[in-house]
Amino acid sequence: MIAFAGNSLLCRAALKQTSIDAASFTFVRIFSGAAALWLIMKMRGNAWKDAGNWSSALALFAYVAAFSFAYNSLAAGTGALLLFGAVQATMILWGFRRGERLHTIQIVGLVVAATGLVVLLLPGLSAPPLSGSILMLGAGAAWGIYSLRGKVEKNPVSSTAGNFLRAVPLAAIVSIMLFPSARLDRAGIGYAVISGAIASGLGYVIWYTALSGLKAASAATVQLSVPVLAATGGILLLGEPITFRYLIASIAVLGGIALVIIEKNSA
Repeated sequence: MIAFAGNSLLCRAALKQTSIDAASFTFVRIFSGAAALWLIMKMRGNAWKDAGNWSSALALFAYVAAFSFAYNSLAAGTGALLLFGAVQATMILWGFRRGERLHTIQIVGLVVAATGLVVLLLPGLSAPPLSGSILMLGAGAAWGIYSLRGKVEKNPVSSTAGNFLRAVPLAAIVSIMLFPSARLDRAGIGYAVISGAIASGLGYVIWYTALSGLKAASAATVQLSVPVLAATGGILLLGEPITFRYLIASIAVLGGIALVIIEKNSA
């Protein structure tokens, strides 16, 4: 989740504070993740051609691309709520279809965590444009699908590397189609490389490793901690003030997540 929070900060910084366009950022991010994971595979002597699959690669590309384009028109708080709302709905509904059920205390934990997230992001909310909202909801659904597909993967490194490598040509096609409006920026490219190679590539390997031990509802709920961790990063790294709203929201989100996970373990 720390990697996801760093990824969120890097993406927003690149798309809001530099001139790089969303298509170029998407391509550099995916290419950097693929390159980093390919190097790891080469060092380990593993083959990647049979690793991963095109369905997961498509879900990965759809998430990265839709996320990038959505933030051209959405505020950070609004985008986060739409994204994680779609992730929650996708993963929890899939869990219900698979026979997973939430106990009462888990439902309470989920509601508390979601309420804390709204409290944390409420001051940044604004009426979202339709196009940006659809893109962000699509990004959340795609990420939920990508996460769910990772629950059955036996080798997280190989599968993640294969998915990233397959996603490169998809990102390249979009970049070529939108080449007339491409805008490259040195700082934006730097953010994209760090986001792709570290926060995305290595972060997603860790996520795929963790997914095998989590139910769909637990995996969905724990991701609500990402905005809290991002806000914490702003306090520690950017000198942003600690507010009462941040403290209350953080306790609610983390406490709610704990109720979901602890009840799962005890059950």
